[in-house]
Amino acid sequence: MTETSPTALNLPMVDPLPEQTQNYFDICQDKLGMVPNVLRAYAFDIDKLNSFTAMYNDLMLANSGLTKLEREMIAVVVSSINKCFYCLTAHGAAVRQLSGDPKLGEMLVMNWRVADLNHRQRAMLTFAEKMTVESFKIAEYDREALRDAGFSDRDIWDIANVAGFFNMTNRVASATDMRPNDEYHAQAR
Repeated sequence: MTETSPTALNLPMVDPLPEQTQNYFDICQDKLGMVPNVLRAYAFDIDKLNSFTAMYNDLMLANSGLTKLEREMIAVVVSSINKCFYCLTAHGAAVRQLSGDPKLGEMLVMNWRVADLNHRQRAMLTFAEKMTVESFKIAEYDREALRDAGFSDRDIWDIANVAGFFNMTNRVASATDMRPNDEYHAQAR
């Protein structure tokens, strides 16, 4: 990985970026104080970047029975199991910010079971963990446990998709040595 490359691969960003992409990056810079390295990594191919951001935005920001915090909690727990440095750093910062609790992000990174979570959150994270470790063993009783915790079938779909998305992105980030922006380390502490 070089100073200017977000990964260990030699895949430079399209230069110049298309106007719509540059506008998106400018919005990120204004809102976050940075352009996340994951976006810079995908910017070697604008179609891939657009596909990635469309899926991310739909799963993490669109209307859902899951709160933004709950979706970020899933991202951190899945990333913890997969030991994905990029996602643990970036989404750990999001958990700290959304929860207002710096300790929660740290607990989810290290061992989510020690965190002070409600029944709903525990059921959700148990399912996300099982999906990450042994998805082939998911059975109706696992979905029923989510229903018993108050999740609708649509919510279960969202939990499965958020966990599945981060299982994929964790593997891409690890395989390409994608590094988080330094700014994430100090956020919401």
